[in-house]
Amino acid sequence: MTLTDPRTGDTCRIIRHRSGLELRIAELPDFRTASAQLVTKFGAQHIRFRTDAGAAVTEMPPGIAHYLEHKLFENPECSASELFAQLGAHDNAYTDYDRTVYYFQTAREFPAALRVLLSFVTHPFFTAENVERERGIIMQELQEALDDPADVLEMQLFSGLFHTHPVQNHILGTVQSIRQITPALLDQCWQTFYNLNNMALCCAGNITAEEVVQIADTVLPETAPPMRAVPVLPPEPEGVRKRRLQCSMDVGRTQFMIGFKSTPAAGTERLRESLLCLLVIELLAGDSSPLYLRLLDCGLLHDTLAADCLAGDGWFTVTAEGESDAPDAVCAALCEEIARAKTGGLDAQRFADCKKAAYGDALIGLNSPEAAADAMTDAFAAGLDSPFARTELLAALTLSDAQDCLMRRFDPDCLTLSVITPQTNKKKGEH
Repeated sequence: MTLTDPRTGDTCRIIRHRSGLELRIAELPDFRTASAQLVTKFGAQHIRFRTDAGAAVTEMPPGIAHYLEHKLFENPECSASELFAQLGAHDNAYTDYDRTVYYFQTAREFPAALRVLLSFVTHPFFTAENVERERGIIMQELQEALDDPADVLEMQLFSGLFHTHPVQNHILGTVQSIRQITPALLDQCWQTFYNLNNMALCCAGNITAEEVVQIADTVLPETAPPMRAVPVLPPEPEGVRKRRLQCSMDVGRTQFMIGFKSTPAAGTERLRESLLCLLVIELLAGDSSPLYLRLLDCGLLHDTLAADCLAGDGWFTVTAEGESDAPDAVCAALCEEIARAKTGGLDAQRFADCKKAAYGDALIGLNSPEAAADAMTDAFAAGLDSPFARTELLAALTLSDAQDCLMRRFDPDCLTLSVITPQTNKKKGEH
């Protein structure tokens, strides 16, 4: 299947390889570089799953997806990163709530680098010794994350927004859960979720689809067993668990993050709703909004109010974060602006301007091999075919759509405020 962006003429070929792996390829011959991303639909929230209909639920320690990401770089001879470095390729990986992604970028030796990528992810090497050695490294990484105010602010917010959903667990897990992870559990997760039918290879740049298929033919098995794992999520009650959470850390100013919890969405609808939410929060509190200018003028905000829309299987939230000595006042002002916009309507001209800016950013966001690979990976993880869906959906959004989104997604009764104040002599913790 070949998908074409009608506005730019860019194409994306989707090929189901005989092994079960989905190949997504954007040929960009005008670039000197190429990028490849190997993604599996196994993320931090997938700690409970079934392998057959009616089978008992298997539960894993939080953080195991991230632990597995670390371990797959190791093989008996040397690390995969050493092999990439020898080829002049830059490599890395990340674990998110709904996926794990391994990637590289290179200006030369793409075929050899792609062979490394496909080989090390599909040939795990777990021993008691190397799993134990990695435990200390991940413990240190967790401690660094717990000392990062931005990380703590978000996790504190999620713990207030959600009652049971595993998104409230840290991606790295906890000290206790990291200690529970064994070679056998890592292998079970690899066998379950690193099935090639659950994965995609997204390549973009100065490459050809034929080249990618030929490399996959030489590295991957002819067939993979059917994918049977089904993630299991606990029922998530409506409403937030807690309206406000606060802790103290070594920060210069008080930091805050506001989150609005709303109904989950999937596939194209999730992307469309996310785009609408980003437009609405920009209209309400973006850098050119009357509310933002008032908050800045009266000293309630010290810098930009950064907004985002975060969503996955079974969860959806819109966030806004910044620095303020009076975060509760900022939160109250935002709620007042929401109430005003619900009764008085959103500004039509500002909606048109924000939509135009968002559309331009979306187009620019596809203008490199790395960005094109990101778009293909995001589409696969969301269950979409087209990496051009963002621009297609943005072009069709209307002011009426935004007004409807405001009514449904910005409910002050489903709001949590997360606050971090500068460290004092008081004991750290929730108030």
